[in-house]
Amino acid sequence: MTATGTTDRGGAAGAPGTFAPRPGAAPLGRMIRAQALLETKMLLRNGEQLLLTVVIPTLLLVLFSAVDIVDTGAGKAVDFLTPGILALAVLSTAFTGQAIATGFERRYGVLKRLAASPLPRWALMTAKTCSVLVTEILQIVLLTVIAFALGWSPHGNPLSVVLLLVLGTAAFSGLGLLMAGTLKAEATLAAANLVFLLLLVGGGVIVPLDKFPGAVQSVLGLLPISALSDGLRDVLQHGAGLPWGDLGILAVWAVLGLGAAAKFFRWE
Repeated sequence: MTATGTTDRGGAAGAPGTFAPRPGAAPLGRMIRAQALLETKMLLRNGEQLLLTVVIPTLLLVLFSAVDIVDTGAGKAVDFLTPGILALAVLSTAFTGQAIATGFERRYGVLKRLAASPLPRWALMTAKTCSVLVTEILQIVLLTVIAFALGWSPHGNPLSVVLLLVLGTAAFSGLGLLMAGTLKAEATLAAANLVFLLLLVGGGVIVPLDKFPGAVQSVLGLLPISALSDGLRDVLQHGAGLPWGDLGILAVWAVLGLGAAAKFFRWE
């Protein structure tokens, strides 16, 4: 025992001011996994988030598949609607839900405390994106089961679907974190819900883009929700190969969104 009262692991006297084992940050990978697990648990325990991410997409799929409200063209309505609803599930989780939750975490000082930890800003965004991916897997499984029960007949390569969903998640996650990290919580709540409603109507989710005027179609086609829903529809409904144009649009949005979020995100 030294004058400072510290000993090394073996019990022998250590140098003054040293500790064994030495305190320090956990490995970066372990920190990201722990934060992602915590984010997932909080997301699944939030009733409002579950309403947004699970209940609303499910009700829309069942309602518009069973009732002829919108003209979806030739073929079964469920074959047109399911890809769009899958895109909507990604939007609701990666963008709307994440933006609102993160915005209020920032307001209540949760992010300020995380900023004092060894967890880097980009690692927090990575953990939140991983949490979103886990939630989306549960959403997609549920929606797929319901769609099959409604008579859905999918086509195409599953790997193309996975690539579209991952790029869509990255794009919406970056945009959601950018909004949450720059606006006040109340403004984020209002803006995220407004964007959700606007993209639900004008993003090709339920209403086909060809129902809009030509000039409007060109603008709407550049939105990430339109690229995701059209890409999924090309693969799952028409059996197309990789939709390179839609993938390119999503990749650009992902780079811009995540890059801007990493640069401008404020902890408090």
